[in-house]
Amino acid sequence: STTPIWIDGVPLGAPLVLTGEALKRGVLVDLSTRVLALLHYHAAVDETLPKFGLVGESAEIHRVRADIQRAAATTIPVLIRGESGTGKELVARAIHAASPRAARPYVAINVAALNPQTVAAELFGHSRGSFTGAVHEREGLFRDADGGTLFLDEIGEASVEVQATLLRVLETGEIQPIGGRPGRRVDVRLLTATDANLERSV
Repeated sequence: STTPIWIDGVPLGAPLVLTGEALKRGVLVDLSTRVLALLHYHAAVDETLPKFGLVGESAEIHRVRADIQRAAATTIPVLIRGESGTGKELVARAIHAASPRAARPYVAINVAALNPQTVAAELFGHSRGSFTGAVHEREGLFRDADGGTLFLDEIGEASVEVQATLLRVLETGEIQPIGGRPGRRVDVRLLTATDANLERSV
């Protein structure tokens, strides 16, 4: 070509084969100092996936959308990890909306915002008078979400006692309200999220 071409700032004097490694980094192509293009590797993506309210078309966003689709098709509990502000609750809502439980309740609560002394009563329910301030009977968040999805944000802030009770619920599907009321079976899909370093916490 008579068009002057520079590749990453170096004049092109002969045919050039670009390696996959170079394309992963990105290769800057300058045509006659008038047109700049960045050549880079882009993984094949499934364009039929729903957007789930996630903005962007990067390979990473497409991977998150595919993960949402896969998680929505199951009934297993899901832990969503990421820094604050990365959209963990958006992902949880998307998993619920794409699941067979979409028409059922979606209940979301920030565990860190709950009173540490009453968090178990909030989650599993309590009888009237079962503790100071329990002036009314409360069904609890698990009962509110029965048949649907319960999203527990900041799960890393849950006490060891609450973690043990949650494990029992996951294993048996039964909640034990505070105050001597009989246990009740619930059908709840549990989604959780944290920005905490759980490995370090353990």
